[in-house]
Amino acid sequence: MVEKKTLLVIDGHSAAFRAFYALNPEAFCTSDGQYTNAVYGFLRMLVKMLQDEQPDYLAVAFDVSRHSFRTDEYPEYKAGRKPTPPEFKGQIELIKEALAHLGVTTLEQENIEADDILATLATQGSEQGLQVLVASGDRDTFQLSNESVTVLYPSRSITDLKRMTPQAIAEKYGVPPHRYPEIAALVGEKADNLPGVPGVGEKTAAAWINKYDGLAGVLAHAADIGGKRGEDLRSHIEDVKRNRKLNALLTDLDLGINVGELTFGKANADSLAKLLDKLEIGQTLRAALASVPAFELGQETPSAREEVKILAEQDIPKWIRALSKPVGVIVEGETTPGLGDATRVLLASENQVANIDLIAAPPDLVSALKDFLARTDNTIFHNWKAAWHALKGGGIKVEMPGWDTEIGGYLLDPSARSYEVEVLSEKLLGYSLSPENNEDSGQATLDLSGTSDTKIAQMAAALPQIAQAEKKALSSSRAEHLWLQLERPISRILARMEDTGIAVSDQVLGDLENDLRKQTEDAKQQARAQVCRPDLNLSSPKQLQEVLFEQLQMPKTKKTRTGYTTNADALEWLFGKTQHPFLQYLLAHRDSIKLLQTVQGLQKAVHPDGRIHTSFKQTVTATGRLSSAEPNLQNIPVRSVNGQRIREAFIFGDGFENLMSVDYSQIEMRVMAHMSGDKDLIAAIKTGEDLHRTMAAMIFDISPEDVSEQMRSKVKATSYGLAYGLSAYGLASQLRIAQKEAEKLMDQYFQRFGKVRSYLHQIVERARKVGYTETMQGRRRALPDLKSSNHNLRRMAERAALNAPIQGSAADLMKQAMIRVDEQLQAQGLSSRVLLQIHDELILEVAPGEENQLRCLVEDAMCNAASLEVPLSVGIGVGSNWRSAAH
Repeated sequence: MVEKKTLLVIDGHSAAFRAFYALNPEAFCTSDGQYTNAVYGFLRMLVKMLQDEQPDYLAVAFDVSRHSFRTDEYPEYKAGRKPTPPEFKGQIELIKEALAHLGVTTLEQENIEADDILATLATQGSEQGLQVLVASGDRDTFQLSNESVTVLYPSRSITDLKRMTPQAIAEKYGVPPHRYPEIAALVGEKADNLPGVPGVGEKTAAAWINKYDGLAGVLAHAADIGGKRGEDLRSHIEDVKRNRKLNALLTDLDLGINVGELTFGKANADSLAKLLDKLEIGQTLRAALASVPAFELGQETPSAREEVKILAEQDIPKWIRALSKPVGVIVEGETTPGLGDATRVLLASENQVANIDLIAAPPDLVSALKDFLARTDNTIFHNWKAAWHALKGGGIKVEMPGWDTEIGGYLLDPSARSYEVEVLSEKLLGYSLSPENNEDSGQATLDLSGTSDTKIAQMAAALPQIAQAEKKALSSSRAEHLWLQLERPISRILARMEDTGIAVSDQVLGDLENDLRKQTEDAKQQARAQVCRPDLNLSSPKQLQEVLFEQLQMPKTKKTRTGYTTNADALEWLFGKTQHPFLQYLLAHRDSIKLLQTVQGLQKAVHPDGRIHTSFKQTVTATGRLSSAEPNLQNIPVRSVNGQRIREAFIFGDGFENLMSVDYSQIEMRVMAHMSGDKDLIAAIKTGEDLHRTMAAMIFDISPEDVSEQMRSKVKATSYGLAYGLSAYGLASQLRIAQKEAEKLMDQYFQRFGKVRSYLHQIVERARKVGYTETMQGRRRALPDLKSSNHNLRRMAERAALNAPIQGSAADLMKQAMIRVDEQLQAQGLSSRVLLQIHDELILEVAPGEENQLRCLVEDAMCNAASLEVPLSVGIGVGSNWRSAAH
């Protein structure tokens, strides 16, 4: 039996847009400002499809414009779509130019959509006995699927395509492919601005179509369909008929070419190379394109997506000594601070990979590895800090990374859900590292169990390419200095802090655990007694709903799927409304349980050295703040008595005489004063008095001594609320006052500090225009939802836009301060050391006889971390434990 030849037809605009939105434009911008992410991603997708499908014939169809015969028929067709992003403009023409150099036929027709061209080619190919593949992100193409036509429909990544065969379509939608447009006609097509029958979804539509043998039967029996849906169907019959007419694809266009003429591969290698080099993407793309047998472009080094060469063990020492280009490094093993132990190291350069088993490797190989890592800063790590702990435990020193791709990915997009190697490869390079589907390849934890050697090698080989893309993108946004001046040195400091840890008193934690157990039990019994329910489970939402809303007839909280909510905010609201003792004890019970769990978590976290070694994360918060984990030391309550008792458990260790706490005073307010330039706010800060009392006096136009504590608290909450993007509703909830009162308070605030209002407004409007916010130091946060049509998403983005520059600038100032403190500790030869960074506070361990010198050092370093319109101020305290060191 002769095997059928294959025709592949691609919707060019669909693929280009998908590539554009999958890859960060800032990572693909030439030196003269031309964005190329759609070009790069499109060609990567093309390579993947040609490698996987190996077609004999190929064509790419494009839309000429948004106007077509369908808009003539229905002017609202596709109306309301967002304007083309400015970064996308010009990239379709570049894609067409690249395809021409590759010898690939492109087709387009006035007044016709690309899908109609695909439909015509698919029909011709099928009639001529070809196996046809239609690559499109438009579900209208599902109607083309039959025994000889398969639709390749985009899935989770730009190179992951689902094969929509007749069987796959029938399983998903409950109808055969030729009936899929009938479902779309009933349901409507939001993307095409084609309204359907209200309340009718795909399942209902499929049920009707199957029952009445197609859409014509459904419409003929519209009078027989009862209920609200039947009524809506009858009133929208004309919409349904119009939808079906418009989603029918043309299959008989005169394209002026026969499918047999759609051969490809007669490439002009020179002109293609010039174009790719001009677009500054030639280095990675030429090799990928050359890997397609049909493209005769000459042999080049394969990209990381293709084969990597695993070096023989005896060749590795010589290879390591000759390394000169960036080297991807992956370390496998235990990464817990203070307990690290590396078991395997992979080095990768130009797709050659050294796989070094540290347990079985000969001494000369381990020695060559140690020498290399100790002398070079040309290394590319992913989560260098974790690797540092593992290597240190294995007796291998690596002082500083050349680049950390996890942090690089974070600097590019601080709101991303993941910075794993495979995710960054998809986003920045446009391809998967391996065909195997390993969801947990996360080099972020160095837990590579279950991951194949091939994939780990590909991960290592991809790191230099990812680093190159990140550096280029950060350079174009003028943010590369954040790595060099902040994140890189901070990584080194944090690694040492984590390794050092902080001493803990087992006695204090044990006593506190016992007390909290008793408090928890007492609160439980008191709560039960208030409602005469001795067996009441205080952790059961269902039982709490019965007590609160049926037995006690309390005001209703927010309605949820399982009843009225009993979460913490709702209970606080109810207690504020009712002051019922049951709620008093219930809230006390919840608080004590939470603190008990915190204490037990701390007890488990104490290492054999008697110290807790928390991990500081650089890539978690979108604002740039550091976060603490395993255990989280930032969630210990500051103001509660028990929270203070927990702090008593943190003590100085052997060889030291005290702890020192140093924290910035009102750092966000000072940043807001500087960035807004408001003279009254600057003056209030420069008085050196109680800032919030002075501001309250200004706002209420009274003398500072007449300001009540309630006034001061309200002004303080307003000030910090503005710095955190708080709305009037949020301020009202926080202060437990009416929203109108909160609005009045904010109005009074802005009447006094008018430039603050102007500044906050300008932040949002500028971010809406350029798509991102920026800190004083140039840290960017993209906020695409500022232009969202969804009100809730847009409001969330606006709050983030208010919050990010102020909090982000404060976070960057803290990092600058930590770097200055570290530099001075080393320059002055002190033995004292930084142990923790919690919010705006540093905790240091004071060596004997160094307290006075250390006070001067940290005050100078932190107060001069940046030059602002207002002075930076710190508070300093010293004591035997964290609590007594507070001030």
